[in-house]
Amino acid sequence: MPEQPSIAVVGLGYVGLPLAVALSEYFSVVAFDKAPQRVEELRAGNDRTREVTQETLAGATLHLTSEAADISACDVYIVTVPTPVDRENRPDLGAVISASRAVGAVLRPGGVVVYESTVYPGVTEEVCGPILAEASGLTAGRDFFLGYSPERINPGDRRHGLRQIVKVVAGQTPEVTDYLAEIYGRVTEAGVFRAADIKTAEAAKVIENAQRDINIAFVNEVTKIFNRMDLSIYDVLEAARTKWNFLDFRPGMVGGHCIGVDPYYLAHCSEALGLHPQVILAGRRTNDSMGTYFAGMVAEALRGRQSRRVLVLGLTFKENVPDLRNSKAADLISALRQRGYDVSTHDPLADPQEALDDFGLEILPSLDGQDPFDCVVGAVAHDAYRDFASGDFASLLVPDGLAFDLRNMWDDAVMPPGRQRRSI
Repeated sequence: MPEQPSIAVVGLGYVGLPLAVALSEYFSVVAFDKAPQRVEELRAGNDRTREVTQETLAGATLHLTSEAADISACDVYIVTVPTPVDRENRPDLGAVISASRAVGAVLRPGGVVVYESTVYPGVTEEVCGPILAEASGLTAGRDFFLGYSPERINPGDRRHGLRQIVKVVAGQTPEVTDYLAEIYGRVTEAGVFRAADIKTAEAAKVIENAQRDINIAFVNEVTKIFNRMDLSIYDVLEAARTKWNFLDFRPGMVGGHCIGVDPYYLAHCSEALGLHPQVILAGRRTNDSMGTYFAGMVAEALRGRQSRRVLVLGLTFKENVPDLRNSKAADLISALRQRGYDVSTHDPLADPQEALDDFGLEILPSLDGQDPFDCVVGAVAHDAYRDFASGDFASLLVPDGLAFDLRNMWDDAVMPPGRQRRSI
């Protein structure tokens, strides 16, 4: 294990690209993605995830490539590919398996292969290790070594980036763990935590997002209760958070590629052991239902109106990111349309072609010049929507129109005469 290893980062999405850029300040880094279009975009200085600026990309000493042969001379491989679920919410390890085969084909004796992708405990050693061994003809733990360091990137979060987050590392041997701690220690200011072993590190990651999912599900459930009592959940939370140990979670639609997915990995692992999880899946059911529930709230608020034109603002899975994966705003739109509403959609960050391909939704190119709507639903709290002023509502809403604020982002907004705002 050389002191100055050459490193290949496999997968250049939200996780892999920032990591590759950071590591390139200290090591020789080959940044690989199997999609040539993605590599060409990055070479041109365009990161559509918006995690890395054009200036930073231009200054990075990366070798960007979509050719697997280019990673053949590396000492360390860091795999950062997606781990989604299928239509039945079962773990889809296809990308991890494919990446393992690609790395195994070029793996040399002494190599270290580290996985950052979120998985259930056992995947690195019991699934990926054998694939690497078969593809390389080498033996894991003797000729090459495994490691795991869970990604903790929060897309769009500039306060908690790679350098500000404690990096958990685990290796197949104590020496590999120390080696990974040294490598990752170069790119994090928050420090490195050595987990007991690889399975422990995998388990720690998968419960991080499952715990958050459950906490949000609780707030979503009490939102439903308080709605029946004509109480605003935001008013209730404002009072409750004055206690020092109250956990300040907010209601909403929980999608994306982490919180909306990882609990299913933990549930799959549990069921494989003969244990049937109750709390984990109950939280998922609650959060998965919120798009339909919010559509019902909007329909109730609009009951009795002749016109049924609705504008939904926001389609990405969270504010200020362009990622459409597992968007629950799409569920909201679908539920409104099933209720007979004529729904238009706008999102300044989402890719229109991706929205059309994934959800069959056409995104309005602009809000300028639109005929006013009966209701504007604030579904995703992009900064562009948070900044709405009285004039924006006046142009988007009919004289007696309703702004339905699912994210409480217009709490301080001044509504024009005749228009009303409602929150959950």
